[in-house]
Amino acid sequence: MYHKTLPYRIFSIFNNVFLMLIAILCLLPMYHLLMVSLSASAPANAGLVSFWPVDFTWQAYAKTLKNANFVSSLWVSVERTVLGTALALVLNTVAAYALSKETHVFRARNIYLWYFVVTMLFSGGLIPGYLLVLKLGLMNTLMALILPGVIAVFNIILLLNFFRTVPKDLEEAAFIDGAGHFRTFVSIYLPVSLPVVATVSLFLMVGHWNAYFDGIIYIKDAAKLPLASFMQTIIVQGDITKIDPDAIANKSQRTIRASQIFISALPILIVYPFLQRYFVTGVVVGAVKE
Repeated sequence: MYHKTLPYRIFSIFNNVFLMLIAILCLLPMYHLLMVSLSASAPANAGLVSFWPVDFTWQAYAKTLKNANFVSSLWVSVERTVLGTALALVLNTVAAYALSKETHVFRARNIYLWYFVVTMLFSGGLIPGYLLVLKLGLMNTLMALILPGVIAVFNIILLLNFFRTVPKDLEEAAFIDGAGHFRTFVSIYLPVSLPVVATVSLFLMVGHWNAYFDGIIYIKDAAKLPLASFMQTIIVQGDITKIDPDAIANKSQRTIRASQIFISALPILIVYPFLQRYFVTGVVVGAVKE
């Protein structure tokens, strides 16, 4: 009956319209970017492109995909995102499972938990981190982009709080059937924790895909730069040496940059809708308990 009242219907209509307007405002910049990338160089440079492409052409994308540095950077970002997300999920979920146990099961739980929390509050700093990567021989390698941030304490806290909401009866039943901690973790905890695992996966994927600063610091070879670092170099710093010379001669920088930015944002735009339905549940449930 509450959902059929007139005030609720008015609020629901207003709320839906408001959210639709916010969604449109968020999508308009990407849409405009797409229209610029599909337009000819002259109208793009003149600022004549608005909601429709002017002199429609795919040449900006053709030139972008022929740029060897851009393609290699795109592949590096794919490798980094896949490997970094998978490795971080394994380590963070295992750590969260152990820390979710009571002290009579895991006696050193509080010690380890505070150890993790301290690392979240106080970091070693940029220079010690750089020296560590240098001494480990990871400079100019993919692992230099993955290992320094593989343990994310915030994600561990989300996961362990969600794990603590799993009914103990399920765990006890698994132990009675002869399962150990590893089998219980894989067969009981992970399947029922899909919302928070999907949420953490989204955090990790977006973080790896958008990270650019570590690539600039640790990667010296232009062919090994992740896509975000490559884009920061040519767009923010204005270093056009990494752009194909033919693209500079035949196309405007604006259309090429628009195509590069759109391609770099496209993977996350594709993945997010599949994980979005788990996002709110994972964040809320994972944050309600200590």
